[in-house]
Amino acid sequence: MPARRSVRVPNLPELVMKKVLTVFLFLLLLAPASQAREQSLLARVTVYWASGGRGSDRWTRRHICSTGARLQTGHCAVDPRRIPYGSRVTLPDATLVAVDTGSAVVSRKAARHAGRTAVERSALVIDRFFETKQQALSWAGRNPYFMLVRVSPPDFRASVISQPQQLRPLPVSNLRPEVMAAPLQPSQGPRRSLEDRPKLSSRYAR
Repeated sequence: MPARRSVRVPNLPELVMKKVLTVFLFLLLLAPASQAREQSLLARVTVYWASGGRGSDRWTRRHICSTGARLQTGHCAVDPRRIPYGSRVTLPDATLVAVDTGSAVVSRKAARHAGRTAVERSALVIDRFFETKQQALSWAGRNPYFMLVRVSPPDFRASVISQPQQLRPLPVSNLRPEVMAAPLQPSQGPRRSLEDRPKLSSRYAR
């Protein structure tokens, strides 16, 4: 008679663990990386305002932004393809919420014109909102054109064991000597028409 061949039957716990591991790996592949981590980057930070003189469009004067939220101090305009709406943008002196955009922000006009190096010319533009022109010009005069910022996606949750990171300003040698007297470069170009703007969403309002 031919010898019997033994067949190994996996036990139940082993099968369960394999299934759990397979499901976990599948979900891990589906999760977008941008929703799970912060990023630090070099940005050309410009300013715009609602009142106080020339330099703002009619939508900004009415505190209307691209997401439908009412513009207020602590808001900023970004390129939503690179920084999603609702993201937290941490500057050395403040944390802003990305709720608006503009043609000059998307085209990175201010970075391309003010950048001295290839890295600066390729930097993203972040347009910080102020209520008045005086506040905007005062802040712009005290800060360099380019600075390191930290961007946290809308659904980012910081780990309870991670240590908070502090953003350091760029070395003094990298700052432009004419930053205090240089003319301001506010965002240019019309923003979206009222018809194109979405309705108010509580997700982006503060």
